[in-house]
Amino acid sequence: MSDSHKAALAEGREQGRAVRRYLETIEAHKPKRGRKRTSESVQNRLAVINEQLDGADALSRLHLVQERMNLEAELASSGNTVDIQSLEDEFVAAAAPYGARKGVTYAAWRHLGVDPAVLRRAGIKRGADS
Repeated sequence: MSDSHKAALAEGREQGRAVRRYLETIEAHKPKRGRKRTSESVQNRLAVINEQLDGADALSRLHLVQERMNLEAELASSGNTVDIQSLEDEFVAAAAPYGARKGVTYAAWRHLGVDPAVLRRAGIKRGADS
């Protein structure tokens, strides 16, 4: 395998990683319906769960324990911030060549939630093949 072939493969892998990270991030940070939970409301719910656990039957206790674990994980991850701008910049650099190579259309990017302004920055035009 030639050095240029190896470099092309490495570039393709890096483009794929940039695209994957960005798509996973926008999926994970998609706005959710309903009222946003604050850490205070989560703490209040945890207190209620802890009170209910003592008198709960086995099946209810199972569900309360699971809810408590979910809420504790939510609290633990609430401090984690993602640098969406750097991921977006990496995506912008990689999306057009990746999409052209893989045959990904504008409509497919939009279907996954990529903002039109981001696609414009990446040089991906509406109605174009990629």
